[in-house]
Amino acid sequence: MSEAVEALVIGAGPAGLMAAEMLAGQGAPVVLAEAMPTPARKLLMAGKSGLNLTMNEPSADFLRHYGGSAPGLRPPPEYLENGEMGPAEVMDWARGLGVELFVGSTGRVFPVGMKASPLLRAWLARLSGLGVELRTRWRWTGFRDEDWGFEMPGGVALLRPRVVVLALGGASWPRLGSDAAWVPWLRAKGVTVAPFRPANMGFRVTWSAPMARHFGQAVKGVALHVGDRIGRGEWVVTAEGVEGGGIYEVAAAIREGAAAFVDLAPDLAAEELARRFAKAPAKLSVGNRLRRVLGDPLRAALLMEWGRPLPAEPERLAMRAKALHLRHDGPMGIARAISSAGGIAGESLTATLELKALPGVFAAGEMLDWEAPTGGYLLTGCLATGRLAGRGAAAYLAAARR
Repeated sequence: MSEAVEALVIGAGPAGLMAAEMLAGQGAPVVLAEAMPTPARKLLMAGKSGLNLTMNEPSADFLRHYGGSAPGLRPPPEYLENGEMGPAEVMDWARGLGVELFVGSTGRVFPVGMKASPLLRAWLARLSGLGVELRTRWRWTGFRDEDWGFEMPGGVALLRPRVVVLALGGASWPRLGSDAAWVPWLRAKGVTVAPFRPANMGFRVTWSAPMARHFGQAVKGVALHVGDRIGRGEWVVTAEGVEGGGIYEVAAAIREGAAAFVDLAPDLAAEELARRFAKAPAKLSVGNRLRRVLGDPLRAALLMEWGRPLPAEPERLAMRAKALHLRHDGPMGIARAISSAGGIAGESLTATLELKALPGVFAAGEMLDWEAPTGGYLLTGCLATGRLAGRGAAAYLAAARR
């Protein structure tokens, strides 16, 4: 016997929570099903080092960071017209939850307390006040004729909703709940799903033995050039390779085959760097000479690792340090990537993120075929598509009631 419900949202990450808020705000009774014991586990993990909500920058600059079909992310005034969110809307929404914000020197927007948990608690309280029923440990297991099947505590359950929003995530960090188990079920219904690939991931590097002493250290004060993109963020040398925010900024282009070059002294002209190399005492060892000029043992180690054989001439050595080829063995696996590329293709979606093959079923978040770097872009995209899908679902339900 199936249970009839008005609105069903599957997945209680940022996109699903936002969709539930939009539906409940229009008066719809919402059941929010989450496979994990608690909601928004990936959001909480992201907030451990400071929750970067969005970026405080003009929409034209902001939108350049989105790849794939990027549904639901268009410049104003369409944000308000289509129920979408840009940086300003995200900040207004967070402040509406009572969360104080500040803008960092790079334009990143954070809660004053830095953590995700206060925002999530306030958000869940708002949803509870709107009547949203959160059911944890409810794992969707596919379609059962007209019903939706779930594994839940104590057995199985069948739901028959009038409208559904899917916000099941992509394929990264499956231990937090996003395992892409839904892909064959939607493909069987005629939905086009692009294969998933890692995004916001590190790259594997086979290091020489001397690099082991630097594992766990942060690479600071360098610039990473990939095509016309330049990243100035920090990244980390690990036993497996390189990873961290500075790598993630340009990871998509590197994954697609673009060469990456590290400028170890981005604030010095090549001529000045060559002069400093020439001035260093000749009696110093190569390593000590590089450390003295570059001012950082790790940067010197990277030059010796990736710049071999090192040229003796100061001018050529300076050019090598200004354009050091980042040599890697490919991207790290999707299981440890921050996010994923691929997902439901734009051709399978309407303008309100309804699945063309499944009327009354909408999708949002990382299930969709778009990608964005960390630094607020990824989270803003999930919130934006969640709002758009939730409003589309609310309109569909209202029309069905008439």
